[in-house]
This record gives sequence, C-alpha cells and structure tokens, in this order.
Amino acid sequence: MIEAIGSQRPKYNFCPMEKEGRQLPNDRGAVKTIEIHGANAYPTFSKTRAGCRGIVIKDSLMLISHEVKTAWYVIPGGGLEDGETIEECCVREIREETGYIVKPVFHFLTIHEYYEEYQYVNHYFRCEIVGKSEQNLTVGEIERGLIPAWIAPEKMLEFYAKYEDFAATDEEKRGAYLREYTALTEYFKRIKD
Repeated sequence: MIEAIGSQRPKYNFCPMEKEGRQLPNDRGAVKTIEIHGANAYPTFSKTRAGCRGIVIKDSLMLISHEVKTAWYVIPGGGLEDGETIEECCVREIREETGYIVKPVFHFLTIHEYYEEYQYVNHYFRCEIVGKSEQNLTVGEIERGLIPAWIAPEKMLEFYAKYEDFAATDEEKRGAYLREYTALTEYFKRIKD
C-alpha cells in the first residue's frame, strides 16, 4: 500500500510491529511505502536519487547525524552508489557519517519524496551496532561540522514534528524533517505492539 501525503501531517495505517528484544524479521514483503509530495513538486519527475537510512538505538538513545554549524539533525544515511545493495548503502553511510558499524536487521519503510523535478527514494532500516570504526566525512560534511549524537528518540520525534516551522524559510529542511518525522512515527508504531 502506498500512502500519499502533502504538506499536512501524514495519516497512517496500523501495521504489525516489532517488539523490543524480539528477533526482527527481514521480510521485504512487509515494507511499507509512503509518498510525500512537496508544495514545489513538478507534475512529473525527471531525476531520481536513492538512499538508505538507519535507525540505531543503544541504551534507549537514538543515533543522529548532527550538523553543528547548520543545526541540522537527521537519521544517519545517504545516497546509494552504483552496484551497491540498499543494505550495503545503509552500512556504508552510517559508518562514514558516525563511525559506527551496523547490521541492518529490518527494512521497514520506503519513502518516495517529490520536490521540483526530483524523486527521492529513502529506504529505512532498523540497525544494530556490531562494531566501531572512524568517520569518513566528505569535505562538505566536515565544513558543516557533522558529528554523531545520541538523543532520546521521543525528543527527536517532538523535534521533527515541528517541520512546518521551516515552511516559510527553508523548504529543504522542512522536507527533510517531514521525512524523518514520518519514518520515526512508523518506527514507533512497529515497536509499540
């Protein structure tokens, strides 16, 4: 089922959820798909960018990529490279951004976002930490002061819920926070049962 949402807060359907401490299934057939249409989306898209993001929870805190100089907070992840699986992308991006080595456990959500001529496809995984490495940041990430941060997931949900606060000043940030709000809301639904 694909849900489409615009600039209003998304509406969700209930689906079976993961329980804390239970082995999570890796059932691609259970992946939910949601569409987000930005106010500036063209009627058709001509460019696509795919990426992967991972929700990592440790000691009741959530791993976040925090850009200190721009005050951005996002779920770690990034763009899919040629020949890479979505799982490999998730592992690589989280390692590069945060220095943590993870194992994707459960692919629970795919979000299709439409802004201007772009379609952005983000695959969301629940991940477990399996090791530690060094960050491998791009020049842009270094300039923006990207650091890993551990924050209570409930606090991040409250923060992302204010995505409309950026509508008049920063459409990119509004869209990113709407995406993260949508993903984190879906994640909380999965762990509540």
